[in-house]
Amino acid sequence: MIDLYTFSTPNGRKPAIMLEEVGLPYTVHTINIAKGEQFTPEYVAINPNSKIPAIIDQDTGIKVFESGAILIYLAEKTGKLLPTDTAARIQVIEWLMFQMASVGPMFGQLSHFRRFAPEQIPYAIDRYEKETLRLFGVLDQQLAKQEFIVGDYSIADIATYPWVAAYDYLGVTLDNHPHLKRWVETMQQRPAVERGMAV
Repeated sequence: MIDLYTFSTPNGRKPAIMLEEVGLPYTVHTINIAKGEQFTPEYVAINPNSKIPAIIDQDTGIKVFESGAILIYLAEKTGKLLPTDTAARIQVIEWLMFQMASVGPMFGQLSHFRRFAPEQIPYAIDRYEKETLRLFGVLDQQLAKQEFIVGDYSIADIATYPWVAAYDYLGVTLDNHPHLKRWVETMQQRPAVERGMAV
């Protein structure tokens, strides 16, 4: 049994999608970051960085924080969605790191400055919107070659989808990125993705 500590953000949805895809039983514990619940001593004991998501694997007692690390852990636990072949495996990890280092932070900054900053700062909004659209272009080029980000469906797709699916919330469009738009539509049709996004 997996205890999942999460909230309804793109990062928080990644492990829920993964758990649905691999079919592991799990219990959801809501950590309401709007109320600061990520800073409670009980949660800091699970994730010292006070961010969501995190998991505890009750089978092993292992705690994992950082969404990318959680995806790798669950893939290795189940033998699913992360290739064992070295070349294919490193490609999936590359694109997982691309999401962690670029897509998440840049899309998150756009969301912050467009929706939550106490004052509208046109320079910041313009900067992060341009970078978001540039990253859309990188993904669009990659997806022009294959159905999923690294050929077969993998944790790279699971990590990236919740962020790209929020394009409307971010105030941008997929209209100039047809391959990315097709991929989003493909992902939306996966029952496990739909269930995970609803957690």
